[in-house]
Amino acid sequence: MQLNLNKPICFFDLETTGINVSKDRIVEISILKVFPNGNKESFTWRVNPEMKIPAETTAIHGISDEMVVNEPTFNELASKVYDLIKDSDLGGFNSNRFDIPLLAEELLRAKIDFDLKKNLAVDVQTIFHKMEKRTLGAAYEFYCSKELINAHSAEADTLATYEIFVAQVERYDELENDIPFLSKISSYQNFADFAGFIGYNKEGKEIITFGKHKGKVIEELFKSEPGYFSWIQNADFPMYTKKVLRDLKDRINNKPAGPITNDSLDMLKNKFNTK
Repeated sequence: MQLNLNKPICFFDLETTGINVSKDRIVEISILKVFPNGNKESFTWRVNPEMKIPAETTAIHGISDEMVVNEPTFNELASKVYDLIKDSDLGGFNSNRFDIPLLAEELLRAKIDFDLKKNLAVDVQTIFHKMEKRTLGAAYEFYCSKELINAHSAEADTLATYEIFVAQVERYDELENDIPFLSKISSYQNFADFAGFIGYNKEGKEIITFGKHKGKVIEELFKSEPGYFSWIQNADFPMYTKKVLRDLKDRINNKPAGPITNDSLDMLKNKFNTK
């Protein structure tokens, strides 16, 4: 079956030094770009993370410090990765909660201002969990009748994720062959920053989702506690979360003034003692 695409979609997987989105680094990245006409191109890079890979992490994906010491850093690969994904939607397995936010951190660290709002995201794991409640290896066996060989290799996981996704769309009549629909169904909640620190209320306004200000509208919070913005910018939050807040603050500061009313005219007259 050929996916119904209006623009390319890049399925990708990351192997990393750990699971901390804001601190850990990529050690391997694989991208499978699928075009609307069905053509595909695939790229895989080992990456020098410029930090030690913990032994317990190496035990999972098999990539050690010695294996990446002579590989390019992500900063050296960033422009190639960005050129591949900038015109595409994104797909992955647990990608909404891990791979996409971590990739965004790496791109921002490389001084590439990557705006995720321009890319729809399809999380194959979320679709799988909503439909069958299982894991990647089981998903591959269930949907594709194959055993996942070389799991935790970025390339093997990426190819398996793509095959599972196509099989999911073929299998379920209720799944439309449409990326906007699949992006919506594969999202557990609607967040502005992927890491989940900034959400939306019923009116579509950005809100804080944690701490003592949980549920508060950010625009109102910036006015009542202007120091809160500075605190987040200087605290240990993901770079993309900080970027979303900076963009939001810029939007608020550039907000056009409201219409002039009779009450506001009267206030101006009283202020300047005019008639």
